[in-house]
Amino acid sequence: MPFKAEWPVTVVQEVADELDLHGKTVEEAIPLLDRFLEDSYNANKRRVWIVHGKGTGALRRAVNQRLRNYRFVKSHVAADSRRGGDGATQVDIVD
Repeated sequence: MPFKAEWPVTVVQEVADELDLHGKTVEEAIPLLDRFLEDSYNANKRRVWIVHGKGTGALRRAVNQRLRNYRFVKSHVAADSRRGGDGATQVDIVD
């Protein structure tokens, strides 16, 4: 008997724990960050990491500014050394 899908079909997408923004401009990174955080929240992730690198610090500042004003973000801090230290940010997402 062939498979018959019932509509609407819900597709569960795997969401990574980490978003790597290396090499992106602020203008390229912010929409990716927004999408990643929304997907993480919808996938019930409660802790994720944003890798922005150290560089000049412009991307880190932009990411952290955006995180301060984001509705899904409970808190954010520099990642521990195993996750990139100052080159990454740990984000805790609201329940």
